[in-house]
Amino acid sequence: MAEGLRLKDQPASERPRERLAALGADALSNAELIAILLRTGLKGANAVEVGRQLLQKFGTLQSLARASVADLQKVKGIGRDKAVTLVAAFSLASKMAKELQDESPLLDNPQTIAELLRARNLFKNVETLQVLLLNTRHKLIRVEEITDGTIDTLLVHPREVFKSAIASNAAAIVLAHNHPSGDPTPSEADIKVTRDIIRAGQLLKIDVLDHIIIGRATAERAKDYSSLRELGYFYA
Repeated sequence: MAEGLRLKDQPASERPRERLAALGADALSNAELIAILLRTGLKGANAVEVGRQLLQKFGTLQSLARASVADLQKVKGIGRDKAVTLVAAFSLASKMAKELQDESPLLDNPQTIAELLRARNLFKNVETLQVLLLNTRHKLIRVEEITDGTIDTLLVHPREVFKSAIASNAAAIVLAHNHPSGDPTPSEADIKVTRDIIRAGQLLKIDVLDHIIIGRATAERAKDYSSLRELGYFYA
């Protein structure tokens, strides 16, 4: 694809829209897919090149997806309308990924829970406590988002956690929250909050099955989550 040449002046076989229609979305680069959303570039840089500049500035698609309208507008060639379009597209992708299966999944191990929550937590910039409400068969009733914390701190009272569980007649719950830093290692505060909620659950006869912390996998760390039960922080 010729650099600097307007997309409409390029051969049809090289234009992102025509390539997607003919070959499918998987055949396009991330910059080309972004170019379709942007529609136009600016003088001296077509939409694909502006897409590359966005990816270079934000580093990854995840970081780009977290960007606000104001953040996007700091990139040359991205006005308000284009920024809004990008935010809307990423939001739709996130919402689609969050949709639960028609059949509620059986949440009987940390890996299954992490798979369910991964997309929900992908673009969060602050810690958010989520409570998975389960029935007697440990199938999901729904996921409740209880509270948002600061970038590295989450404060929660047990009554906030169990309010929805009681209203939904849940037999058990699983706690979960994200670590925006990407490191899923539990903090001392995470451990304390977990033990407080376990004790409250024992009084209410609602089992607390686990506390999952969602982070990001790296070359050195294959798993993107940790389970406080697996780590031995739950009482026998």
